[in-house]
Amino acid sequence: MFALVDCNNFYASCERAFNPYWNGRPVVVLSNNDGCVIARSNEAKKIGIKMGVPAYQIRTEIEQYNIGVFSSNYTLYGDMSNRVMSMLSSYSPNVEIYSIDECFLDFSGFGLYDLKTYGEGIVQSVTKGTGIPVSMGIALTKTLAKVANKFAKKHKGYKGVCIIDTEEKRIEALKRTEISDVWGIGHRHAKRLEQYGVYSAYDFAQMPKAWVRQQMTVVGERTWKELNGEPCIDMEQIAPAKKQICTSRAFGQTIADIEGLKEAVSSFASICAGKLRKQKSCAQSLMVFIHTNNFREDLPQYFKNCVIKLPVPTNSTPEIVHYAIAALLNIYRKGYYFKKAGVILMDIVPDNAIQQNIFDVVDREKHKKLMEVVDRLNNGFSRNNLFLAVQDGRRKWKLKQELLSPCYTTKLNDIIKIKL
Repeated sequence: MFALVDCNNFYASCERAFNPYWNGRPVVVLSNNDGCVIARSNEAKKIGIKMGVPAYQIRTEIEQYNIGVFSSNYTLYGDMSNRVMSMLSSYSPNVEIYSIDECFLDFSGFGLYDLKTYGEGIVQSVTKGTGIPVSMGIALTKTLAKVANKFAKKHKGYKGVCIIDTEEKRIEALKRTEISDVWGIGHRHAKRLEQYGVYSAYDFAQMPKAWVRQQMTVVGERTWKELNGEPCIDMEQIAPAKKQICTSRAFGQTIADIEGLKEAVSSFASICAGKLRKQKSCAQSLMVFIHTNNFREDLPQYFKNCVIKLPVPTNSTPEIVHYAIAALLNIYRKGYYFKKAGVILMDIVPDNAIQQNIFDVVDREKHKKLMEVVDRLNNGFSRNNLFLAVQDGRRKWKLKQELLSPCYTTKLNDIIKIKL
């Protein structure tokens, strides 16, 4: 049996965990630069706040319903996610962290347990221990566990845990699940399946296997098997290394001068390099892109990118920043007001399988030792102690975060103080 544990309304729940005033009240979290709604509490959903709606379009509703509005605080959300996952890892020897708010638990060998009772205990302990409410779906396959989790989240009668452990429960759950809600069935496939009269997960599970494989390849067949109770998707204890790493931001204010863009691009390149080292990889090429604000029709528009092939695969911050700036200088043009920039590292390979260059003159061993020291100093409680001079530190491109909550769990100055 597999279990999927999902944090309910995760971003909104993180804000509520340290500010109980908002418990039972509508809460929304905004995207970068306080643009659009990316997370909603159940109360916000009930009053009709749509996902992705621009914040300025719901000003009336915010005042009318006293909606709590927060800038996205990814530092807080990431740390709270770590706390939840740390607690969950004590309940199963095999855990797969699927996303920032989802985790699979392997219950193989738990035959002597009453899994419904065991799951309820996990849900209660994690909710109480972290302040983040969670729900759990348990089933024979990971895809069915996803289906079960949706019922656990929607219906209070399950007490946070829905288990599909009989054929009758499986069939009933599939009949009540729309095909577009099935894990592994994208929007495009869902629309196509509806043309063949497939509207529910049960309809899909009843289709001939050969037809599914022909129409949706081996990936669709795997989903079909999972819905029919045949496990096909194994647990992944170690997250696979990313094939591309991207860091990009929309600026809080437009930037026209090259120095401001250099600061932003070098900072993005530095973040990408750190992510590379964390997964023990190197990049063989990189792309830098910049563009103006396409919503400003009164201003001239410009969109451009540049790809550079690196002489030797690397994860060194100074080297990656050097080539990122070279790419920026190749595409920068005066007279434009830029709204966004980004760096993408591509053609990623393991750092122990690098093709050397006979003409390479960089002291790579020295770079490696330097990066180890930098990472050690920057990954403590006080982050970003060391950075390249070109990054400047003034962050003219900083995101607009006017409604940012404190980083309660990661910054000493933001720790809640209680007076007795």
